[in-house]
Amino acid sequence: MFQHIKLEKSEYLGTIIIDRQEVRNALNKATVDELQMAIRELEDDPNLRIIIITGAGEKAFVGGADIKELHERTMLEALVPGMQKVFREIEQSSKVTIAIINGHALGGGCELALACDLRIAATHAKIGLPELNLAIIPGAGGTQRLTRIVGKGRALEMILTGKLIDGREAERIGLVTQAVESNELKTAADQLVHSILSKGPLALKLAKMVVDKGQDVDLDTALMLEKLAQTVLFASKDKQEGTKAFLEKRKPNYHE
Repeated sequence: MFQHIKLEKSEYLGTIIIDRQEVRNALNKATVDELQMAIRELEDDPNLRIIIITGAGEKAFVGGADIKELHERTMLEALVPGMQKVFREIEQSSKVTIAIINGHALGGGCELALACDLRIAATHAKIGLPELNLAIIPGAGGTQRLTRIVGKGRALEMILTGKLIDGREAERIGLVTQAVESNELKTAADQLVHSILSKGPLALKLAKMVVDKGQDVDLDTALMLEKLAQTVLFASKDKQEGTKAFLEKRKPNYHE
Protein backbone atom coordinates (compact mmCIF):
# COMPACT_ATOMS: atom_id res chain seq x y z
CA MET A 1 0.00 0.00 0.00
CA PHE A 2 2.83 2.40 0.88
CA GLN A 3 6.05 2.87 -1.10
CA HIS A 4 7.72 5.73 0.73
CA ILE A 5 6.66 5.21 4.34
CA LYS A 6 6.25 2.35 6.76
CA LEU A 7 3.20 2.10 9.00
CA GLU A 8 3.30 0.03 12.19
CA LYS A 9 0.69 -0.55 14.88
CA SER A 10 1.00 -2.11 18.32
CA GLU A 11 -1.91 -1.94 20.74
CA TYR A 12 -2.30 1.78 21.60
CA LEU A 13 0.60 3.02 19.46
CA GLY A 14 0.90 3.81 15.75
CA THR A 15 4.27 4.57 14.16
CA ILE A 16 4.92 6.25 10.81
CA ILE A 17 8.45 5.94 9.40
CA ILE A 18 9.40 8.14 6.45
CA ASP A 19 11.57 5.81 4.36
CA ARG A 20 13.41 7.45 1.45
CA GLN A 21 16.91 7.08 2.80
CA GLU A 22 18.55 7.60 -0.60
CA VAL A 23 17.36 11.24 -0.49
CA ARG A 24 17.50 11.73 3.29
CA ASN A 25 13.78 10.99 3.58
CA ALA A 26 12.87 14.08 1.57
CA LEU A 27 9.18 14.80 1.14
CA ASN A 28 7.97 14.62 -2.44
CA LYS A 29 4.27 14.78 -3.32
CA ALA A 30 3.87 11.01 -3.29
CA THR A 31 5.35 10.78 0.21
CA VAL A 32 3.16 13.60 1.52
CA ASP A 33 0.10 11.85 0.06
CA GLU A 34 1.08 8.62 1.79
CA LEU A 35 1.70 10.47 5.04
CA GLN A 36 -1.80 11.89 4.87
CA MET A 37 -3.28 8.45 4.19
CA ALA A 38 -1.40 6.98 7.14
CA ILE A 39 -2.43 9.77 9.51
CA ARG A 40 -6.08 9.35 8.54
CA GLU A 41 -5.89 5.58 9.02
CA LEU A 42 -4.40 5.98 12.49
CA GLU A 43 -6.84 8.75 13.40
CA ASP A 44 -9.75 6.45 12.55
CA ASP A 45 -8.43 3.64 14.78
CA PRO A 46 -10.34 3.94 18.07
CA ASN A 47 -7.76 1.87 19.96
CA LEU A 48 -4.80 4.12 19.25
CA ARG A 49 -3.83 6.91 21.63
CA ILE A 50 -0.36 7.89 20.38
CA ILE A 51 1.19 8.44 16.95
CA ILE A 52 4.97 8.49 16.53
CA ILE A 53 6.53 9.99 13.39
CA THR A 54 10.20 9.38 12.61
CA GLY A 55 12.62 8.81 9.75
CA ALA A 56 14.33 5.66 8.55
CA GLY A 57 18.04 5.30 9.24
CA GLU A 58 20.21 7.48 11.46
CA LYS A 59 21.06 10.38 9.13
CA ALA A 60 17.72 12.07 8.68
CA PHE A 61 14.31 12.53 10.20
CA VAL A 62 13.17 14.35 7.08
CA GLY A 63 15.81 16.26 5.13
CA GLY A 64 13.27 18.68 3.66
CA ALA A 65 11.15 18.92 0.55
CA ASP A 66 12.18 17.32 -2.72
CA ILE A 67 14.13 20.22 -4.28
CA LYS A 68 13.80 18.96 -7.87
CA GLU A 69 10.03 18.83 -7.50
CA LEU A 70 10.08 22.22 -5.81
CA HIS A 71 12.10 23.78 -8.64
CA GLU A 72 9.47 22.72 -11.17
CA ARG A 73 6.46 24.08 -9.28
CA THR A 74 4.74 27.18 -10.66
CA MET A 75 3.37 30.19 -8.80
CA LEU A 76 -0.23 28.99 -8.63
CA GLU A 77 0.90 25.55 -7.42
CA ALA A 78 2.02 27.26 -4.22
CA LEU A 79 -1.67 27.73 -3.44
CA VAL A 80 -2.28 23.97 -3.39
CA PRO A 81 -2.78 22.96 0.30
CA GLY A 82 -0.14 20.22 0.15
CA MET A 83 2.11 19.87 3.18
CA GLN A 84 0.44 22.72 5.02
CA LYS A 85 -2.89 20.87 4.99
CA VAL A 86 -1.39 17.50 5.96
CA PHE A 87 0.61 19.00 8.82
CA ARG A 88 -2.52 20.75 10.05
CA GLU A 89 -4.27 17.36 10.16
CA ILE A 90 -1.39 16.05 12.27
CA GLU A 91 -1.64 19.04 14.59
CA GLN A 92 -5.40 18.58 14.97
CA SER A 93 -5.26 14.82 15.51
CA SER A 94 -7.14 13.55 18.54
CA LYS A 95 -4.13 11.34 19.27
CA VAL A 96 -0.97 12.52 21.01
CA THR A 97 1.65 12.96 18.28
CA ILE A 98 5.37 12.60 18.94
CA ALA A 99 8.20 13.40 16.52
CA ILE A 100 11.32 11.31 17.09
CA ILE A 101 13.97 13.42 15.36
CA ASN A 102 16.67 10.87 14.65
CA GLY A 103 18.70 13.04 12.27
CA HIS A 104 18.43 16.09 10.02
CA ALA A 105 15.05 17.86 10.24
CA LEU A 106 15.32 20.64 7.71
CA GLY A 107 12.68 22.75 5.99
CA GLY A 108 9.60 20.60 5.61
CA GLY A 109 11.10 18.10 8.04
CA CYS A 110 11.36 20.74 10.74
CA GLU A 111 7.82 21.86 9.94
CA LEU A 112 6.56 18.29 10.24
CA ALA A 113 8.16 18.00 13.67
CA LEU A 114 6.69 21.35 14.73
CA ALA A 115 3.20 20.08 13.86
CA CYS A 116 3.56 17.30 16.43
CA ASP A 117 2.64 17.74 20.08
CA LEU A 118 5.99 16.60 21.47
CA ARG A 119 9.48 16.29 20.01
CA ILE A 120 12.49 14.22 21.09
CA ALA A 121 15.73 14.80 19.20
CA ALA A 122 19.06 13.07 18.92
CA THR A 123 21.83 15.38 20.10
CA HIS A 124 23.54 15.14 16.70
CA ALA A 125 20.40 16.10 14.76
CA LYS A 126 20.48 19.31 12.72
CA ILE A 127 17.23 21.26 12.84
CA GLY A 128 16.28 24.39 10.94
CA LEU A 129 14.35 26.24 8.28
CA PRO A 130 16.83 27.11 5.51
CA GLU A 131 14.17 27.96 2.87
CA LEU A 132 15.40 31.53 2.41
CA ASN A 133 18.58 30.05 0.87
CA LEU A 134 16.29 29.01 -2.00
CA ALA A 135 14.59 32.43 -2.15
CA ILE A 136 11.35 31.11 -0.63
CA ILE A 137 9.94 31.05 2.90
CA PRO A 138 8.87 28.13 5.10
CA GLY A 139 5.44 27.40 3.66
CA ALA A 140 4.12 24.44 5.65
CA GLY A 141 3.47 26.25 8.90
CA GLY A 142 7.06 26.96 9.91
CA THR A 143 6.75 30.73 10.19
CA GLN A 144 3.77 30.36 12.51
CA ARG A 145 4.49 27.27 14.63
CA LEU A 146 8.15 28.04 15.26
CA THR A 147 7.20 31.52 16.47
CA ARG A 148 4.58 30.12 18.82
CA ILE A 149 6.98 27.53 20.23
CA VAL A 150 10.26 29.45 20.66
CA GLY A 151 9.17 33.09 20.41
CA LYS A 152 9.42 35.75 17.71
CA GLY A 153 13.10 36.62 18.18
CA ARG A 154 14.43 33.06 18.01
CA ALA A 155 12.10 32.22 15.13
CA LEU A 156 13.19 35.21 13.08
CA GLU A 157 16.84 34.44 13.71
CA MET A 158 16.45 30.87 12.48
CA ILE A 159 14.27 31.78 9.51
CA LEU A 160 16.12 34.89 8.29
CA THR A 161 19.61 33.41 8.63
CA GLY A 162 18.80 29.77 7.82
CA LYS A 163 20.67 28.85 11.00
CA LEU A 164 20.76 25.14 11.83
CA ILE A 165 20.87 24.05 15.45
CA ASP A 166 21.67 20.71 17.03
CA GLY A 167 19.47 18.73 19.38
CA ARG A 168 20.95 20.19 22.56
CA GLU A 169 20.40 23.77 21.40
CA ALA A 170 16.88 22.85 20.28
CA GLU A 171 16.18 21.56 23.79
CA ARG A 172 17.65 24.69 25.36
CA ILE A 173 15.35 27.04 23.44
CA GLY A 174 12.31 24.80 23.84
CA LEU A 175 12.02 23.65 20.24
CA VAL A 176 12.22 20.03 21.40
CA THR A 177 11.16 18.64 24.75
CA GLN A 178 14.18 16.38 25.15
CA ALA A 179 17.55 15.77 23.50
CA VAL A 180 19.40 12.48 23.99
CA GLU A 181 22.23 10.53 22.39
CA SER A 182 21.10 8.59 19.31
CA ASN A 183 21.45 5.24 21.06
CA GLU A 184 19.09 6.47 23.78
CA LEU A 185 16.30 7.64 21.47
CA LYS A 186 14.27 4.43 21.68
CA THR A 187 14.48 4.32 25.46
CA ALA A 188 13.45 7.97 25.75
CA ALA A 189 10.55 7.43 23.37
CA ASP A 190 9.42 4.30 25.21
CA GLN A 191 9.48 6.14 28.54
CA LEU A 192 7.45 9.01 27.12
CA VAL A 193 4.89 6.66 25.57
CA HIS A 194 4.59 4.69 28.82
CA SER A 195 4.04 7.88 30.80
CA ILE A 196 1.32 9.12 28.45
CA LEU A 197 -0.47 5.78 28.28
CA SER A 198 -0.74 5.69 32.07
CA LYS A 199 -3.05 8.72 31.96
CA GLY A 200 -6.81 8.78 31.52
CA PRO A 201 -7.60 8.42 27.78
CA LEU A 202 -10.40 11.01 27.74
CA ALA A 203 -8.33 13.45 29.79
CA LEU A 204 -5.51 13.13 27.24
CA LYS A 205 -7.83 14.07 24.39
CA LEU A 206 -9.43 16.97 26.20
CA ALA A 207 -6.17 18.35 27.60
CA LYS A 208 -4.69 18.45 24.10
CA MET A 209 -7.85 20.02 22.68
CA VAL A 210 -8.02 22.76 25.32
CA VAL A 211 -4.34 23.68 24.91
CA ASP A 212 -4.58 23.73 21.10
CA LYS A 213 -7.83 25.67 20.88
CA GLY A 214 -7.14 27.94 23.82
CA GLN A 215 -3.79 29.36 22.74
CA ASP A 216 -5.20 31.58 19.99
CA VAL A 217 -8.31 32.95 21.72
CA ASP A 218 -8.73 35.46 24.54
CA LEU A 219 -8.10 34.23 28.08
CA ASP A 220 -11.75 34.30 29.19
CA THR A 221 -12.77 32.10 26.24
CA ALA A 222 -9.86 29.74 26.85
CA LEU A 223 -10.75 29.43 30.53
CA MET A 224 -14.33 28.61 29.60
CA LEU A 225 -13.07 25.85 27.28
CA GLU A 226 -11.02 24.50 30.18
CA LYS A 227 -14.03 24.62 32.52
CA LEU A 228 -16.29 22.82 30.03
CA ALA A 229 -13.69 20.11 29.42
CA GLN A 230 -13.30 19.61 33.16
CA THR A 231 -17.08 19.34 33.49
CA VAL A 232 -17.13 16.54 30.93
CA LEU A 233 -14.34 14.73 32.75
CA PHE A 234 -16.10 15.00 36.11
CA ALA A 235 -18.93 12.95 34.63
CA SER A 236 -16.64 10.30 33.13
CA LYS A 237 -15.86 6.75 34.20
CA ASP A 238 -12.18 7.63 33.79
CA LYS A 239 -12.39 10.23 36.55
CA GLN A 240 -14.12 7.79 38.86
CA GLU A 241 -11.50 5.12 38.19
CA GLY A 242 -8.57 7.53 38.46
CA THR A 243 -9.59 8.96 41.82
CA LYS A 244 -10.64 5.56 43.19
CA ALA A 245 -7.31 4.01 42.19
CA PHE A 246 -5.43 6.85 43.91
CA LEU A 247 -7.37 6.34 47.12
CA GLU A 248 -6.84 2.58 46.96
CA LYS A 249 -3.11 3.05 46.20
CA ARG A 250 -3.17 1.05 42.95
CA LYS A 251 -2.71 1.70 39.25
CA PRO A 252 -5.89 2.78 37.44
CA ASN A 253 -7.47 0.46 34.91
CA TYR A 254 -9.00 2.66 32.24
CA HIS A 255 -11.44 1.37 29.61
CA GLU A 256 -12.32 3.73 26.79
